[in-house]
Amino acid sequence: MAPDNGRRPIPIAKVDLAEDEIEAAVAVLRSGSLRQGRVCTEFEQRFAQMTGAKHAVVVSSGTAALHLAWLALLQPGDEVLVPAFSFVATASTVVLAGGRPVFCDVEPGTATLDVDDARKKLTDRTVAVSPVHLYGGVCDVDGIAGLASEHNLKVVWDAAQAHGALHGAVDAGALPDMSCFSFYASKNMTTGEGGMITTPDDALAQRLRLLRSHGQAQKYQHTLIGLNYRMTDVQAAIGLKQLERLPAAVASRRANAALLDDLLAGLPGVALPVERPGTTHCFHLYTITVDPEVAGVSRDELQQELGDLGIETAVHYPTPIHRQPVFARDYAEVSLPVSERLACQVLSIPVHPALDEADVRRVGEAVRSVVVGARA
Repeated sequence: MAPDNGRRPIPIAKVDLAEDEIEAAVAVLRSGSLRQGRVCTEFEQRFAQMTGAKHAVVVSSGTAALHLAWLALLQPGDEVLVPAFSFVATASTVVLAGGRPVFCDVEPGTATLDVDDARKKLTDRTVAVSPVHLYGGVCDVDGIAGLASEHNLKVVWDAAQAHGALHGAVDAGALPDMSCFSFYASKNMTTGEGGMITTPDDALAQRLRLLRSHGQAQKYQHTLIGLNYRMTDVQAAIGLKQLERLPAAVASRRANAALLDDLLAGLPGVALPVERPGTTHCFHLYTITVDPEVAGVSRDELQQELGDLGIETAVHYPTPIHRQPVFARDYAEVSLPVSERLACQVLSIPVHPALDEADVRRVGEAVRSVVVGARA
């Protein structure tokens, strides 16, 4: 990436660890108690309090969170309705737990699960649905809850990108049956690697805790076949401090997104992120959709030109899950036109809290300049 006239590059994401977060991790290191322990328990309690969830179960990654959720629910051969436009773990964890993902299309505006398409994919083997709050935008919670209630489905919300997102006044982590978060380095809050499962269900919470630690009910007494998906107290110490900063970080992301909305308003061929009415988008990513026929420039061409101007961008996701090599053979006949089109048109541009107003303006003005120039 070449800087623009010597100006510093603008990254798509930036890990921001404050001094007190570093000190908290060092304090645990100095204590010698590095495994999952008291600090992880405190992190669970604080996360549950923040989201309004009854239970929070901390784990080693967002993928581990999804995997444990499905292990707690599925029997071999059970089918799960899954949006095809997401990260692969949304579907692969279903397979790892013995289930079969049934790929559904997404809404063109929000890129989240299309409930009407999901309804068409129901069979007598469907037991659950796994909607994704993609990019930090809340999916059709009411529509999905209605579908689940009507057909007695469990719901595992993939909230890997939804820290601080709200449905009305309800946090994304307070929805039944389970919500799965990631604390990967680029997320709205991070522990480097890590994850959390929230649930209002006492029995599910207990089962998740057993599955997380080799099914061990007490030392050397194993009641389930489980895994080692534990977090460490070092990571949890960082997570506790990051949790304190999350509201301010989300507010900053939303302010940056609002400025980008203003800068890009009315730009031909460029669709801006959609915040579903009655919800609060937490803008893990600010993702535009580029229609090359109208914009006069393709997504890839826009990405290249922004890179030349020192602005880093990313594509989430360039290949729908049903077209990934690991799934493509078994799902060769599946056609999901919205997911397939979005994969060619989406582009995430910087929105993170480390940006100042000048940075955000530079990003927005660069996107506008490239598109206007292409149309001239």
